Amino acid sequence: MRRFYQVLPLCFLLSCATYYQMNLVFNQEFESGDMEAAEKTLEANPKAASSKEKFLYFLNRGTIAAMLNKPEESNIYFEKAFIYGEDYRTNYFNEAGAYVINPTVIEYKGEDHEHLLLLYYKALNYIKLGDRESALVECRRLNNRLLKLNDKYKSDSKYKRDAFIHNLMGLIYDADRDYNNAFIAYRNSYNIYKEDYIRMFGVQPPNQLKQDLMRTAYLMGFQTELAQYEREFQTRYEPDNQEGGDLIFLWNNGLGPVKDEFSINFTVVHGEAGMITFVNEERGYNFSFPIEQKEDDEEEADLSDLEFYRVAIPKYNERPPIFKQGTLTVDGRTYSLEAAEDINKIAFYSLDQRMGLELSKSLLRLALKKLAEKELREESEGWGAVLGAFNAYTEKADTRNWQTIPHTIYYTRAHLPVGVSQATLNVNSGREIAQSHEFTFHIQNGQTIFHSFYSLESVPQRRLNQY
Repeated sequence: MRRFYQVLPLCFLLSCATYYQMNLVFNQEFESGDMEAAEKTLEANPKAASSKEKFLYFLNRGTIAAMLNKPEESNIYFEKAFIYGEDYRTNYFNEAGAYVINPTVIEYKGEDHEHLLLLYYKALNYIKLGDRESALVECRRLNNRLLKLNDKYKSDSKYKRDAFIHNLMGLIYDADRDYNNAFIAYRNSYNIYKEDYIRMFGVQPPNQLKQDLMRTAYLMGFQTELAQYEREFQTRYEPDNQEGGDLIFLWNNGLGPVKDEFSINFTVVHGEAGMITFVNEERGYNFSFPIEQKEDDEEEADLSDLEFYRVAIPKYNERPPIFKQGTLTVDGRTYSLEAAEDINKIAFYSLDQRMGLELSKSLLRLALKKLAEKELREESEGWGAVLGAFNAYTEKADTRNWQTIPHTIYYTRAHLPVGVSQATLNVNSGREIAQSHEFTFHIQNGQTIFHSFYSLESVPQRRLNQY
């Protein structure tokens, strides 16, 4: 017993540490842009490839390799993450363990947007390798993922359609001169922006998407559709017959949110037939559970130690990007980079949509823990106290998520003349902070090339680094 209480402080530290804090060295190296050091840190922990966080390990390895300009290696890891997602099967033994300890005993299966974004990275890696056919394979995989997501959720309030992913598919089909599939993807993307993204995330359809939608309608001879979009966009499409090619420039800005946890206090109301109800009047929460009781214990089993309880729930902490806007200048012409995917808002929205389920699971777990503690106390007060301490120290929310993804993805299409072109990316915070980056591109007539750039600068979140 004495030894047990000696290790309680260590247990407490491990219990309250979030996934971010448990990987603090790697996170600090990544956020500072030291990708070589971050890669070595991951390499020094090969056991992570077979851990309950293997999905995140593969995603981080793939992200780092992509940023170190190693697209082939990057796709090896992203493919492992993809296969994991495809083959994931619920482990019911571990699911049961989650109600005894906490949800971190379950393998992390990934958020919906994380499974889509890994294929975004894969497609860009193949384009960088000049393997457009494999990039189109990733487009088909993306489409299958989106179909599964749409089948998974029936409510229109759920995030189940991704406008940016459809836009990306359109850009890749377009670059391959498959204008029919490009038009379909652009049209799907525009409809999702209009019907879902404005309402859910406040993200408008990019102007470049509208131009691409009209251009592919024109190229396919879809005169009715072209006229419809000209009226809707209040513009007239003018074909551009200049020689040269196009640059699709993707700006991955900032860092996505980090999962943390917060506490909610509940009052327990006891009902008939063993029903207990957790109530939080401030937030309007009300959850009821049937708890079986022994017949000879019905009068005494009042679960009085459940009258007031604190439950740990996952939440996101935003890491606001330093830079708010960007432009790309090529041969004296300036193109605005438009927000196409706000990953931060998608993450917050998705978690908020399932908060009722998260609360229900957490409260059921606490009810079962407390009932087990009460029964053990009846046999041994000492061991009941030990179980109570164990339950308290192991109670935590699941704070795992992919923490090396961008906050927001911006893009533009720029026309380049045949030959060598110099381009300048200008990003700024809207105030005094600004940066410029120079690029050289080689283009052939009729060619479309892709380039992605990362800005990792975010507002410091000191509380993420502290227990």
